[in-house]
Amino acid sequence: MIMVIKLVMHIRKHDIIPTIVATAGRFRDVRFTGQVMFVCLVLLMSWSGVKSIQTNYELQKQISTLRQQNEVASLQNQNLALENQYFETDEYLELSARQSLGLGLPGETELLVPESVALSYVPEELLQEQTQPQPAGRPGNWQAWVNFFLNRPQI
Repeated sequence: MIMVIKLVMHIRKHDIIPTIVATAGRFRDVRFTGQVMFVCLVLLMSWSGVKSIQTNYELQKQISTLRQQNEVASLQNQNLALENQYFETDEYLELSARQSLGLGLPGETELLVPESVALSYVPEELLQEQTQPQPAGRPGNWQAWVNFFLNRPQI
């Protein structure tokens, strides 16, 4: 209640009501009202333009992202097509037959050397290096080369 009395005293002291009445009276003038409406219309159109620019920018970002994803997918398709072409070549068939079936070309002979005989010609330093266990999940050197030549993904 005390706050209301203070507010009323403040309004009477500074003559705010006549200022409000005078400003409201200006809206009766057609030119002033037209100018206010014009300013409001310009503000609304500007706001709409800013919103449409922001929406277009976001859509352009989405389009750019989707185009990049499309390019990546097309490159992956090209890689798979090249891989399929490689799998149809005679070189791949020969390598896979040698690896998995132990086959060779006519006239080739396979020599089986016992492990003890082969290891007797290897220096002691190399034997110690090879006996150290490799980290789990990492292929050996020969397997890495096979994977490289057969274009297999690295693990």
